[in-house]
Amino acid sequence: MQKEISIRKGMKGNIIGREIEIELLSRIYSSGQAEFVAVYGRRRVGKTFLIREYFEGNLIFQTSGLANANTGEQLKNFYYTIKRYDQTVSREPADWLEAFEMLISYLTSLGEGRKVLFFDELPWMDTQGANFVSALEHFWNGWASARRDIVLIVCGSATSWMMNKLINNHGGLYGRLTRRISLSPFTLGEASQFLASRGIMFSPYEIAETYMIMGGIPYYLQMLDARLSLAQNVDRLLFNPNGELYDEFAILYRSLFNDSDLYVKVVDCLHRKGYGMTRNEISAASGIKSGKTMTTILENLVACGFVRKYVNYGCTERKSLFQLIDFFTLFHFRFMRESSFRNLSFWTGLQRTPRFYTWAGISFEILVTTHVSQIKQKLGIAGVATSEYAWRSRKDQDSDGAQIDLIIERADNTLNICEMKFSEGEYAITKEYEKSLRQKVSTFIAQTKTRKSVQLTLISTYGMKRTIYSGCIQNEVTLDDLFD
Repeated sequence: MQKEISIRKGMKGNIIGREIEIELLSRIYSSGQAEFVAVYGRRRVGKTFLIREYFEGNLIFQTSGLANANTGEQLKNFYYTIKRYDQTVSREPADWLEAFEMLISYLTSLGEGRKVLFFDELPWMDTQGANFVSALEHFWNGWASARRDIVLIVCGSATSWMMNKLINNHGGLYGRLTRRISLSPFTLGEASQFLASRGIMFSPYEIAETYMIMGGIPYYLQMLDARLSLAQNVDRLLFNPNGELYDEFAILYRSLFNDSDLYVKVVDCLHRKGYGMTRNEISAASGIKSGKTMTTILENLVACGFVRKYVNYGCTERKSLFQLIDFFTLFHFRFMRESSFRNLSFWTGLQRTPRFYTWAGISFEILVTTHVSQIKQKLGIAGVATSEYAWRSRKDQDSDGAQIDLIIERADNTLNICEMKFSEGEYAITKEYEKSLRQKVSTFIAQTKTRKSVQLTLISTYGMKRTIYSGCIQNEVTLDDLFD
């Protein structure tokens, strides 16, 4: 007889952050109905760890697909797995339909109690000609969905498969998922907690630099060596030919996407135009027609958090821009793609150079746009409904045009126009910069014809140095605030 699994509400184990996901998993477990849950996200973001750690070995059945294996090898792996749970299984399944029937027999023998099943790396099981998806449909639609004791959790890093074959399935699994968990990278605050848990006591500035290189990817962060400086760690991991992340870029895209070369073409185009491109501009620059293929590529890049889709203030959804925001990809294109940069002390030697500050300034702007919730918290508007935009002015003969990278439009009839500045000390507003800011705001109001209240907000590393020109700033947000 099965022992009842006891999952405490809010149980975290060794999980850092993930408060929303933990609450959702608790509700899924206690829902009293059949649950079919898809967990997806980019490679190395911690999907498998979250599920295994939350359920603490209390999974009734768990299996994982094999990388680069054929159908026979996948079925043999399933057989060896289920035999560890059910000793009555005596032979390998002939196909996936029979494999799922073996699973049904095992689950039926357990009696009453919630039964949590975990299929990891599900896309790898769907080999050519295996009819895996049809068998999964039969298992769920024909048996599991009618029961109140089954929680089926499936996971996979192959974003294109998860989106096309499961989440957006138009066949037998259409609308069958009961929950979706899109697992995002750590925030700055979560990254700080994670590093501290591993004995790495970086300053907020160093954590921000780490984040702007690796993003909030737990697998990357856990490779840092507490005995080394940040620069030494980066050289060891990314620029040393024997480093664990030296070839990660190619592996990353191949593992996530079918036709990964097309995805690399798109993100390369986006990298070259940092503030973003329209769909038609991407199509023209990449040579990929603006049809179904482009739609799939952009949707999948947005789904796994590599790209953000946003609208210029005052424009329609049809003119949406796509911006590359994956820090590891951006760092690869800027520094790692050219082999001449690959030496054992490249990043150490680049510190505090003009090239370093150019990269840091651009990356800091993206860091800010990915922490809007923390900005709202600092501004005291966490409970106010908001929308986020960017804005580019219309160019004329006398100007190259003004640019605003983040506008927070608030339901209280107010706009926060955000200026982002990376520096190694307090940022001083000069006479020239103050004039530029006032002109930018004036141009924005004139061209958008907004009647909303406009507040100029400075988001900087260490705050603003008070000068006779700093009165144009109504609100301040510092790097420390982004850790909340």
